[in-house]
Amino acid sequence: MTNNQNQECCPKLDPTLWDGKFIEWKDKKFIKDKVFTLFFMPINFGQVMTRLMNKVDEAKVKTVDNVCLSDHTSKWNMDIYLAVSKEIPGAKNVTLSGKFFSKVYEGDFKETGKWCQDYESLIKSKGYKIKKWFMWYTTCPKCAKKYGKNYVVIIGELEQ
Repeated sequence: MTNNQNQECCPKLDPTLWDGKFIEWKDKKFIKDKVFTLFFMPINFGQVMTRLMNKVDEAKVKTVDNVCLSDHTSKWNMDIYLAVSKEIPGAKNVTLSGKFFSKVYEGDFKETGKWCQDYESLIKSKGYKIKKWFMWYTTCPKCAKKYGKNYVVIIGELEQ
């Protein structure tokens, strides 16, 4: 994702940087917004991302590692967390702290249920429980087609 709307919107993900990695975040900064979903399918995702990126541009702030986490809170709502370098006035600023584990999956979104089951089994095999988890849809459909890969990263906050 870039701040310049005229360029390709999604940089290519290097999955080796995120696959099977433990992450420690201390007050990692994000701005948060909500996406309306219909049975978990995002309806206004593009509008929300444009709104968030406009706030980033106006504040002259940078996004961090292009991380944009999705928290499916119900079949009608998805909270979006966009990683930023500093707080942004007029945005809902939040921080995340804790131990997290990331796992990269590749394929069609219809595989999400299978990926989630695999992720849960993996976390359990490592002796952890999932406190909260997020989906990171690393590319839009246009860029996924361009790159020939549709990477999705599951990032879970861990508890023992």
